[in-house]
Amino acid sequence: MKEKVLQKLRVLADAAKYDVSCSSSGSSGGGGSTRSAGICHSFTEDGRCISLLKILFTNHCIYDCTYCVNRRSNDRPRAAFTAKELAGLTGEFYRRNYIEGLFLSSGVMVSPDHTMERLNEVVRILRQQYRFGGYIHMKTIPGADPLLVQEAGLLADRLSVNIEIPTEQQLIRLAPEKNFSSVFRPMDQINREAGISRQERKKHPKAPRFAPAGQSTQLIVGATPETDFTILKLASGLYRQQQLKRVYYSGFMPVNSHDARLPALQKPPLVRENRLYQADWLMRFYHFRFDEILDEKNSQLDLQLDPKLAHALRNPQLFPVDLDKAPYELILRVPGIGVRSARIIMANRRHGHIGLSQLKRMGVALNRARYFICCRELPAAAASLYPEQIKQRLLKKGEGQCRQLALF
Repeated sequence: MKEKVLQKLRVLADAAKYDVSCSSSGSSGGGGSTRSAGICHSFTEDGRCISLLKILFTNHCIYDCTYCVNRRSNDRPRAAFTAKELAGLTGEFYRRNYIEGLFLSSGVMVSPDHTMERLNEVVRILRQQYRFGGYIHMKTIPGADPLLVQEAGLLADRLSVNIEIPTEQQLIRLAPEKNFSSVFRPMDQINREAGISRQERKKHPKAPRFAPAGQSTQLIVGATPETDFTILKLASGLYRQQQLKRVYYSGFMPVNSHDARLPALQKPPLVRENRLYQADWLMRFYHFRFDEILDEKNSQLDLQLDPKLAHALRNPQLFPVDLDKAPYELILRVPGIGVRSARIIMANRRHGHIGLSQLKRMGVALNRARYFICCRELPAAAASLYPEQIKQRLLKKGEGQCRQLALF
């Protein structure tokens, strides 16, 4: 690898680490040597872990967003690939089996159209010249021409347009050159084009696919004063109206300590970020509405308890749930019971009563679930405690505390 390209790789892989919208684990791996190559890990819907080259085309940017490390006024090393350089680098990594795909983003260089053209050129060379068959997740530049967005969707597997700040008022305050219309316009187009593509493929299976892995976005948490309720309301609307595959939440990194518009944080709000992911999981897989998780009066997620447990404690009238009779949707609301366990319960209760020994084999977390269910062998007293008593017992045992960061 040429030293010039390697130097660009170091700079632009490091600049890409602040974008979390590819399920990145944040880790980097070797690129055939002891040097960091910007390789991160992403997870598919079926749970497989894949390696992606996570890279910026350039960290030059015409915008001066206060929360961004690559903003125009920041004094940092700058670099930019050519389309052939980045395509060749990706193709070489793929050929050597270092990666299974590419996550491609960029600062805005010259103009949105100019940058979008360069990104499309990289992917076009990969697909047509290198016969690259791996996964490609590409960022769409807000404000780019719709024809360029259309071309991107025919080349990449997934597209994403980052909203970044949850409300337009705060976005304009921190990034005066941006607004919501420039973000939602390509989002609407991607959603519309993907729908047309799906209908066309029903009639003609060989018709071109448009962003077959859907689209995603990223929200920065903690840079502005929006509540968790506001953030989840926005995310719920995006899932419902734009059919987004994922909304990613990124705890604000204090990269600009000299601007009074930004909060003075010592470290990113990682626990809050995790709680938002857990709440997002409830909306996507557990049939929760955003206003069931939070409301105007309870507008912030409890950092001590996961959102599902917090919901159960706020709604004692729903419990205990009789596992032999309750509908699937209500069983899903029980803390400690996941989607897989709920389905197994529904299947097994047709052949007899559900007991504690069966629940253990099903993978139910009985240390939490026992307070919210009734079934054969369960002591009646366990389901008759007050919510505050249950909370204190679980916190004493360490269940649901801040250090408990696993998703259910």
